[in-house]
Amino acid sequence: MARRIDVTGAGGVRLAAWEFADPPKTGLGPPDERADSTPGAPGVLLLHGLMGRASHWASTARWLAARHRAVALDQRGHGQSEKPPQAAYTREAYVEDAEAAVEQLGIGPALLIGHAMGALTAWQLAAKRPDLVRGLVICDMRASALGAASQREWAEWFGAWPVPFATLADVRKWFGELDPWVERPNPARGEFYAEVMHESADGWRPVFEPEQMLSSRETWVYDAHWEELAQVRCPALVVRGVDGELGRAEAQEMVRVLPAGDYAEVADAGHLAHYDMPGAWRSAVEPFLDRVLGE
Repeated sequence: MARRIDVTGAGGVRLAAWEFADPPKTGLGPPDERADSTPGAPGVLLLHGLMGRASHWASTARWLAARHRAVALDQRGHGQSEKPPQAAYTREAYVEDAEAAVEQLGIGPALLIGHAMGALTAWQLAAKRPDLVRGLVICDMRASALGAASQREWAEWFGAWPVPFATLADVRKWFGELDPWVERPNPARGEFYAEVMHESADGWRPVFEPEQMLSSRETWVYDAHWEELAQVRCPALVVRGVDGELGRAEAQEMVRVLPAGDYAEVADAGHLAHYDMPGAWRSAVEPFLDRVLGE
């Protein structure tokens, strides 16, 4: 089961964190009522990518929860967290939100597992607050700048969405088959996007505002992030889906730049390796987690 815990992020933004485990006997309430739980269990914070939500980590969080305290965060503007004005979508705000989550949940030093944008947030936090991070898993996020053309393509892609969708079946079909970004049918991709839709009066729409997603993305696509990567001192694993967005050469260069870097691939997986190939993803990352968190 997943249990919601409210976290206060940067600027007072209300964030929803989800703990995947049976409720601990001591319980967790609002920050001023919270008590320590599962003492001694290593903490893991899972950070989704752009447009994602905490539930996308459900499969990973459930097997982690057998031995660790696994918490997934709906980042600002996503899932059930607050969606503040566009001016609040800065890299600093995302990092401060994750920092607040680790501190308020009492899980530090935590292992951070991030996908795409969430991975960038994770390594920026590890560089900023090494005392809060004992290990890091980076899933399919590039350290190089993507550039203005990439941002324009994303804006055009959002504009192509046929919203509102009449049914969730239409959501699954469009993102899994009809979306021009789909090279071949991918039912898991359709399911991924179905999870970020909600029913409104005229049909199914995303739970986020596309304009806010573009604002979030704009804060990292024009810059490279190698310098921050080099400042990460904890053990770090760079994971890529073989058909994902992070190329092998860049991934291996990221491993070289990381002071304590390691590398893993998920065969037959794309950008959503943790979601569409959960078994292979687990096999790729679990040995690293065992080493960092302990058997």
